[in-house]
Order: sequence, then C-alpha cells, then structure tokens
Amino acid sequence: MEFYPSIERATSKEIKTFQEQKLQELLIYLERNSPFYQRLFKENNINIADIHTLEDLQKIPTTVKNDIQQNNNDFFCVTTDQIVDYSTTSGTLGDPVTFGLSDHDLERLAYNEAISFACAGIQKGDVVQMITTIDKRFMAGLAYFLGLRKMGASVVRMGPGIPELQWDSIFRYKPKYLITVPSFLLKMIDYAEKYGLDYKNSSVYGAVCIGESIKNQDFTDNILSQKIKEKWNIKLFSTYASTEMSTAFTECEFQHGGHHHPELIITEILDDEEKPVQEGESGELTITTLGVEAIPLLRFKTGDIVKAHYEPCECGRNTMRLGPVIGRKQQMIKYKGTTLYPPAMNDILNDFNGISCYQIVIQTNEIGLDEIIIRLSTENNNENFVNEVRDHFRAKLRVSPKIELVDFDILSKTVFNPNSRKPITFVDLR
Repeated sequence: MEFYPSIERATSKEIKTFQEQKLQELLIYLERNSPFYQRLFKENNINIADIHTLEDLQKIPTTVKNDIQQNNNDFFCVTTDQIVDYSTTSGTLGDPVTFGLSDHDLERLAYNEAISFACAGIQKGDVVQMITTIDKRFMAGLAYFLGLRKMGASVVRMGPGIPELQWDSIFRYKPKYLITVPSFLLKMIDYAEKYGLDYKNSSVYGAVCIGESIKNQDFTDNILSQKIKEKWNIKLFSTYASTEMSTAFTECEFQHGGHHHPELIITEILDDEEKPVQEGESGELTITTLGVEAIPLLRFKTGDIVKAHYEPCECGRNTMRLGPVIGRKQQMIKYKGTTLYPPAMNDILNDFNGISCYQIVIQTNEIGLDEIIIRLSTENNNENFVNEVRDHFRAKLRVSPKIELVDFDILSKTVFNPNSRKPITFVDLR
C-alpha cells in the first residue's frame, strides 16, 4: 500500500518531530533561493537557526496573497527554464497570481492526489470520470489526472458541463468514481430523469466533490448532499485544496474531515491576532508547504476559516483532520449585528426545490453598512414564495435579505459563466 504513507499512522509526537526536521530543510532552502523570504528574514532580524520547533513559527511574520500578487517573481526559487507548468489563481486585487511548477513539483502534486484519492477508497484499476477542466491554467484538473495516473487508475477526461455527454461516458466506460462540483450532480440527475436514463443502476459508486461544501460542521450531510443522495444513492467524499497549498485534505471512508498529509504541509489555525486558536475553535488556516521547489510558502494565510479535529480516526491515520470550510475571511458579512458567511446562505437556498438558479450579492448601502441581495430564478413567481424564502432566512440566520426575482436565462448566464471553474453564487461588491 504505497499510497498509505507510514508517517500518517505514526504517533502525534513522531509526526511533530518529522515536521520539525522538514521545516529546518525548508528554512535553509528559502534563505538560499527565495528573494522574498530572504528579504523578510533580513527585515525582521530572523536567524533561521533560532527556529527549531513548530511553535517557533510564531517568530516569523505571516504571508498573504497580496504579498504574492505584489512580489510574484520574488517568490520563485528556481529559474524559468526549470518551470514545466504555469497555473494561476485569482488574486485579492483582481489580477491573477502566477504559480510555476517544476518537474519535481508535478511529481509531488501527483503523489499528493494519489494518497488523497486512496484515502477516499480509489484503487489501481478503477475507472474515474473527471468532470472538471484540465485547461485554462487550472492546477486542480492537472493534479487529479496526474494523481490518478500515478496510482494506476483509468481516467475519462470529460471536462465540466453537458450532462448528455457525461451519461454517454458513464454508460460507455463504466466509471466507479466521478470527480465533480456536487451541484452538477443534480443537473445530471435532472437530465437522466427527463430522458428516462436508468441512472440508479449505473456503475457509479461514489463522487469526489470539489469546490462546494457537502457537509455540516458536525460532519452530517448538508442540504446539497441530502438532495443528491435522496435521488441517487452514491457515496460523496469531500476534498479541499488550493493552488497555493499544492496539497489536498480528503475524507476517508469514515468521513470525519479531510486528512492532513504531514509530509506535504504544516498547518496552523490562527485567530485575528495571529495566535493559535484553542483546540475545538475555528480560525484561519495558515500553511507552510513542504517539498515544493518552485514557489514554497512559509506561514501563508489561506483566508479560509476552518476547525481542526485531532481525535484518532477509525481508519488508522493519526493525522489532524479539517472540517468543512466555514467561510472565507474576506467574504465575512456583518449584517445588523450578525456575522455571516456565504456557505450558510447557500444551505438555505439549496433547501428550496423551486429555485432553479441563485446568486448572493453583497454591497455597501448609502450609510456604509453591508446589504444582502438574493437574486433568484423560480417557476413560482409570486409574493408568497418570496416571503417563504425570506422567512426561512429569518428563522435560520436571523436576517432578512432583499430578494429579487430574475429571469432564468439572464441569471444563469452570470452564475454559470463559461470562464469560471465553478458556479458564481456569491458576488461581493463592497
């Protein structure tokens, strides 16, 4: 079982010692090769010889996406002739951030996905249908392909959208697993029901779900996954990753959070003062990548608010597990004294069968306060339905947003933008 690393079954103490050794190697590498971190160490009088333990990381300032955006080239630790793939990720200031990967980094990426998919139960010889883009400078699609190839699975590279073609591939190649944005499964089910396809007896056993949450904080199924499973009895596995991390946190069969791979990444969960939160509390995931050659990151704040779980998992791994992302720090909404994140609003809107499409818009009103507008398309174009949605918001979140009914043809064009990798259900105009 080469895709079940022994370090993940080691004791917490052994994992910590191992990571501290890897941290020393990273600090030496950054001091030699990273113009950005050389400057950061110098400006803050940091002697890397003083950093011995994971706790010592507190002596080093954090890095944010803005830093990469404004100093993109200074983060590269290798020359351009060593870059074999360019990916981009959206930047906080609008301009995308460039990530280059060396040959070694692509190998690491493949290893990361292989051990992550193995965690979810995918094995050598399984057929896996990728309902996700592999182009448009998107790192994840390439990572999935490389990982599946490394572990000896067969890949059907379908790309996103077009339910008719997805079903054609499912009946033709009989995949056991799909990799997809979960809300697209509902579109596939709708298509299958409309055209009388026997989807319930297909080869599909499970789906690895990307880009949208399918779990509540207590690991029960959220509304979206309940809706999928009511119609189609398949296993749904969460996975969470980002371009900056080049590492995934994927659920095992027991589905109690995404498993940490200690050989690939050091994690901290920090409060607003950048201090580690108490166990059981949520905070901002801050990461230090291990074994990355082109753009390694030290104490990078991801912007994602998460909660970690440390009790041993029934699968035998002793690694920390991350719960579902509570929200993105920059998308936090202060509305009439209540703090909200978009995922909580998605859950409410996904609860309504009558809504065919929706978008949450946040803007600042004339007196400088956050204002929530829910744009939605529905067959029930009546005042009662709008009131029902508003009442549901009041009951669940104690807020009453403004609701606008929009024609499906107009709204669906902005939500399912062909240039976006996932549905644009949240727009922040603040």
